[in-house]
Amino acid sequence: MKSIQVEFEEASKKITTKEDAPEEDWVAVCAKFNDDVSRVCDVTDQEDYTGLFECYDDHNNCFFYLVKEDKNLYKMKHKHFYDNLGLK
Repeated sequence: MKSIQVEFEEASKKITTKEDAPEEDWVAVCAKFNDDVSRVCDVTDQEDYTGLFECYDDHNNCFFYLVKEDKNLYKMKHKHFYDNLGLK
């Protein structure tokens, strides 16, 4: 799954791609933020990206990413859910 860092204005719901922001692998982004990510909303007007996610670093700073979601995201969510329950 691919992702790209963006700026998000919550009041106007405006999404702007950061200048020179590279496309990143979503799994690597999740690992960078220690899986402290959550889905904000659906996206329909941004190329082939389908969801907006917020990510928090160790200092609780928020970063936003557009993500092209696919069936692997569903599998990844369930894996982490079962890992957190201790059911590997």
